Amino acid sequence: MAVEDRLFRALAILRAVLTVNMVVLNAYRHENFDHPRAGAVVVGALVAWSVFAVWAYHSPRRRTRTLLVADLAVALAAMALTELVKGGFNATIPGFWVAGALMAWAIYWRTLGGLSAALMLCVCDVAIRDTVDQGNYGNLFLLMIGGPIVGYMVESLVLMADQRDRAERAAAVAEERHRLARAVHDGVLQVLALTQREGARAGGEFAELARLAGEQERSLRSLIHQQETVTSAAHGGHLDLTGALQRLGTEHPVHVQVATPGVAVLMDRARGEELVAAAKACLDNVAAHVGTHANAWVLLEATESSVTVSVRDEGPGIEPGRLDRAREEGRLGVVSSIVGRAEELGGRATVDSGSWGTEWEIEVPRDVPVDVA
Repeated sequence: MAVEDRLFRALAILRAVLTVNMVVLNAYRHENFDHPRAGAVVVGALVAWSVFAVWAYHSPRRRTRTLLVADLAVALAAMALTELVKGGFNATIPGFWVAGALMAWAIYWRTLGGLSAALMLCVCDVAIRDTVDQGNYGNLFLLMIGGPIVGYMVESLVLMADQRDRAERAAAVAEERHRLARAVHDGVLQVLALTQREGARAGGEFAELARLAGEQERSLRSLIHQQETVTSAAHGGHLDLTGALQRLGTEHPVHVQVATPGVAVLMDRARGEELVAAAKACLDNVAAHVGTHANAWVLLEATESSVTVSVRDEGPGIEPGRLDRAREEGRLGVVSSIVGRAEELGGRATVDSGSWGTEWEIEVPRDVPVDVA
């Protein structure tokens, strides 16, 4: 319906152009009329019908088969009256004006409608003539190929629009299903990881429970990985940072809480993986210097121009000057794994630390438009 609406709006403009052309040509050829007053009445009637047709076709509710038949009947009647009004003639009174009805049939009834309307117009044109010259043949040929071609193009546009709508609905359903599955999976994975760790620590009969929990955790992670692969393909090969950081939060030994937007945040896959690796390096530092028992938080923010990943912990903080000393001593762990990655991505990484803990903020330019994501 949306495609038809746009095409009938375009047809309204075409009708206006064809009507003006019809009035001007008949005024220019007024000497060819045997009955000028009757000719003026026919031309006036065609103008009035054009105004009515533009109004009628504008609403889908008024766009009925009766209107289509009446539209073509007016065109055929105007052609049939030409012989009575003009006598000997070459051009019919409506001329190219009949293309309005032809296009309406092609839009409404597609290829078959365009072909049927063109055939009836051509038969009527030939029937009222004594002879058909080269110019008449050219006009008839254009009608016969124009109607079916326009109908076929309309049919193709409607089919493409339908396929696009179905694909968008399927993508929306898959995205929502993926989001819900991630939420369920994340909770289950955390419970399985906790069961595996505490069961192994308790030993005895709980060790078998830990082993089973570990097997189920690996199986579930495999399913999640397969789902992420399908989602990545649906996003044109881009990496969804929302899913990647959520997955990082469930897989890392540190207790991580991840906060992300409710929609996919896409980046070029290679760049996105580097950004996730930088976030992982921040969490690795938490595990190394605070311990795996520590709590950490990962926050993903996205604007039209940039993507920011913040990683915060509640450890004792970084001793002032320690990062500078590490760089001077040639220990480039933090410099290369976090700061270096951010700079290579065209962004920056900053750190804020105190007795409350440490927070890294990694900001990089966005390389996938928001409307794509």
